[in-house]
Amino acid sequence: MMLRAARPAAVLAVAALLAAGCSGGGDGDGGDDGTRVRELAAQKLTWRDCPAPSVEEGGGTAPSPLPGGGRWQCAFMDAPLDWSNPGGETIELALIRARASKPADRIGSLVFNFGGPGGSGITALPSFAQDYETLRTRYDLVSFDPRGVGRSAGVQCLDDAGLDALYALDSTPDDAREAKAYDDGLKRFAEACEENSGDELPHVGTVNAARDMDLMRQVLGDRKLYYFGISYGTELGGVYAHLYPKTVGRAVFDAVVDPTSTAVSSALGQARGFQLALDNFAKDCVARGDECKLPGGSVQEVEGFVTGLLAELEKKPITGLGDRKLTASAATNGIAQSLYSKEYWPYLEQGLDEADGGNGGLLMALSDSMNGRDQNGNYSNVQAANAAINCVDDEARFDVAQAQARLPEFRKASPVFGDYLAWGLIGCSHWPVDGSRDRPDVSAAGSAPILVIGNTGDPATPYAGAKAMANALGKGVGVELTWVGEGHGAYNGGDACVKKAVDGYLLDGRVPKNGTVCR
Repeated sequence: MMLRAARPAAVLAVAALLAAGCSGGGDGDGGDDGTRVRELAAQKLTWRDCPAPSVEEGGGTAPSPLPGGGRWQCAFMDAPLDWSNPGGETIELALIRARASKPADRIGSLVFNFGGPGGSGITALPSFAQDYETLRTRYDLVSFDPRGVGRSAGVQCLDDAGLDALYALDSTPDDAREAKAYDDGLKRFAEACEENSGDELPHVGTVNAARDMDLMRQVLGDRKLYYFGISYGTELGGVYAHLYPKTVGRAVFDAVVDPTSTAVSSALGQARGFQLALDNFAKDCVARGDECKLPGGSVQEVEGFVTGLLAELEKKPITGLGDRKLTASAATNGIAQSLYSKEYWPYLEQGLDEADGGNGGLLMALSDSMNGRDQNGNYSNVQAANAAINCVDDEARFDVAQAQARLPEFRKASPVFGDYLAWGLIGCSHWPVDGSRDRPDVSAAGSAPILVIGNTGDPATPYAGAKAMANALGKGVGVELTWVGEGHGAYNGGDACVKKAVDGYLLDGRVPKNGTVCR
């Protein structure tokens, strides 16, 4: 279960919104359905000061005022629950915006999706907003909770106690008893999702989220969709470009999902990606010599310490947080979380050192962060939404025996993360809704250029995915840029070359040369 990752002041006239509603090739092309889609495209949003994020969105405080005194605004947009029947029941999708700081130079709305799937855009955009202040000069920054996420008809599964019990299970079973316990836990999770959110589960997939984005474009009054997708957000953006190539404006894909990968090849890619990130962490530790708290004078010795610690935790968990124990599974989850950014490496080093001394609190806290658990024991719905979206998107279903058969190749890919990701293949085995496809179609002939950024050190969306996405988008559409860096994503990594390329495209329409490399 790995994750990672505004609109104008004036209200536009109904006639203009209706025209916008007709421009995107939406689902309604006549009859009652077409009329209903046009009505939805003409809805007027009521923007208010944003409240504190809900527990489902991860909790916290209301977003701080923007530089210059501007305030974050939030609204709800109505969208069809079932896009194949747009005249039926609707759901509310939660939006957030920060309006452009230079209204006279405004281009439009820049819509963000930060990944997951399952991540709340309502909480993510304010958290990262300082990185996008340059872009806010000419765009209203907009994000949203996709359907099934947070306040947008958020999927509900197990309660907090049930999730604590689920995450306490051994997710890398060593024998038949442990395998049955883990499989039974996943079955209880899926049954709870069906009981609490059964009507929504068939409709939370990526294609429907892409249709929501085109409706959002029309409601916001934009002729084109300007878009910044990160991690899973690149898959969502690719699906949007396939469905609506003519309405793609300027779009950037960062930390790119490989659209050609299957469930198995994607998990194997992550195993190699996280192993590479751990290798780089270990190299940094060795280079710092005695400053590094971990034992070992070589990469192999440092990683041997990590695998040895996990083996000890497999036999005997240690004190975690409260009455919860740090298991090998929780420790692996925490290690993975800390590899998403080089900025987290000091926490990983400290957490491993403390766990070696019998204190698993920091690694447990990192694992909790991955799972969406706050310090009070409340879970966001990030993992429920992650499962719901992945399982309705992906038709692959694996049982225990099939996961076991894959263990050798996964262990070869990563001695630390191999078992963890191989067993993750059974996550949808009990899901009550069938998956829709083997892999997404992102071919987008006729689209404007899309800037596709690959990071050579990305653990969660390995570098090869960028080229695969650029190729799949089609000739003249996908424009590849490489950053030789660390962590999940590039634009927020602080590299001036990457920032110049992205800002130049989004703000001024300057398309970088295909194959540009930033170091």
